[in-house]
Amino acid sequence: MKIKKGDLVQVITGKDKGKQGKVIVAYPREERVLVEGVNRVKKHTKAGQTARGSKTGGIVTTEAPVHVSNVALVVEQDGTKVTTRVGFRFDDEGNKIRVAKRTGEDI
Repeated sequence: MKIKKGDLVQVITGKDKGKQGKVIVAYPREERVLVEGVNRVKKHTKAGQTARGSKTGGIVTTEAPVHVSNVALVVEQDGTKVTTRVGFRFDDEGNKIRVAKRTGEDI
């Protein structure tokens, strides 16, 4: 998968189109990523008690994963942030390096 944990991405389709956020978790098998502040859903949690006796539960807002095809990597070019596709190249030692297609820089 070309998007990794810690990358800054922008949503390119869906209800959160245009929003930017950092990737919290990547799920390569499902081809999904969890982006902070994007695809927020309300989750109903069962009421319970903590060790101190206070009540917990109710409606919690949390992020849900989005498909990796719906986000684009954001890189900085001349002080502005632009979206780009990701490619790969190999260096002299044979290590695989991610490359921003739009700027040509290593990521």
